[in-house]
Amino acid sequence: MSKLFLLGVVVTGLVLGTKANEYLEFNVTELDRIEELEYGFSKSSSNFNPLMVGLTLIRGAGAKGAVCLDGTLPGYHLHRGHGSGANSWLIQLEGGGWCDNIRNCVYRKKSRRGSSNYMEKQIQFTGILSDKAQENPDFFNWNRVKLRYCDGGSFSGDSQNRAARLQFRGERIWRAAMDDLKSKGMRYAKQALLSGCSAGGLAVILRCDEFRNLFPGSTRIKCLSDAGLFLDTPDVSGGHTIRKLYNGVVQLQGVRNNLPHMCTNHLNPTSCFFPQNLISQMKTPLFIVNAAYDIWQIQSSIAPPSADPHGYWHECRLNHGRCNAAQLRFLQGFRNQMLRAVTGFSKSRKNGLFINSCFAHCQTERQDTWFADDSPVIHKKAVAIAVGDWYFDRAEVKLIDCPYPCDRSCHNLVFR
Repeated sequence: MSKLFLLGVVVTGLVLGTKANEYLEFNVTELDRIEELEYGFSKSSSNFNPLMVGLTLIRGAGAKGAVCLDGTLPGYHLHRGHGSGANSWLIQLEGGGWCDNIRNCVYRKKSRRGSSNYMEKQIQFTGILSDKAQENPDFFNWNRVKLRYCDGGSFSGDSQNRAARLQFRGERIWRAAMDDLKSKGMRYAKQALLSGCSAGGLAVILRCDEFRNLFPGSTRIKCLSDAGLFLDTPDVSGGHTIRKLYNGVVQLQGVRNNLPHMCTNHLNPTSCFFPQNLISQMKTPLFIVNAAYDIWQIQSSIAPPSADPHGYWHECRLNHGRCNAAQLRFLQGFRNQMLRAVTGFSKSRKNGLFINSCFAHCQTERQDTWFADDSPVIHKKAVAIAVGDWYFDRAEVKLIDCPYPCDRSCHNLVFR
């Protein structure tokens, strides 16, 4: 494994730590930006020289009505495979939260999360997207794609709001991107993996069986959801913050008709936006990577400021080391709920699990959490090795960590 160290970057903003006494400072004003910590840092640029990949806009998307929130063209970053990976494809769906009302979506369309006008022209390919065998042993020479996220509805909406000049076309973006990539060789794939982080990880679960149907039955197709297991769980006040959020997304963006019918034929559409109601019914093999104490869910779903008006959870939600005994019991209950949610799913041999007892979010695109000398492990197995063993049927992989604080390999995110 390549040796990675963490570098402190001094910028005005919140401080994020990944290990004891090692901190990263970022100008972070929204919790959704947790997902921007997508790669590890090196003390020496010679030790960490990530591949930079340019943005490709999908030129034919506009004619299909497949546009970002502001009407601009969607895009992706593609790095071609070679050698034994020339006919293998990895599609990574970008994450970045959701917008559930007109005000939030209008704000969002003035950012890279809602407009290709604001997207970076080049991005780093690290972790599961890396082109180096020592950083990404099983997928380094595949065709690797990162599909940018600019619809705010996990690639699932299909509606518009003319008054606010908003286009909710995530499902059309998904189809236009797949059509474009098929024209660039993906139709000839011998094997493919659909993966994604956070809101992209949820999109993987929603679109996985559709992805399977794009290819002949002889093609090996599997899916990987990283930090996408968002639970329908009460917040610390007894309210339902995340259900309210998801209901807003489903209603505003016209998601209902693009949800898996296996779910909507017996549950309401909002319930079918929650992975726990979908994963056991999926036909395509799925691997779930998730932190048992998902930091996004702690901060935005379980203990958001709106559910904690007196600030009882303020210190705990920013730094797990400041949680008191009662708060830790509450968080252990959240972990238990996550484990119950995957009970049926884990009984199928085709599926895989890596649930570590870390305070983290998105571990497949960050190099330090995907594959490095000090990567998080369960039973001495790093995320990259676990995913590879499962994808290539080298081993059945159902890894569930012991409860916090037993795991000393975590790269915990700490805000202070």
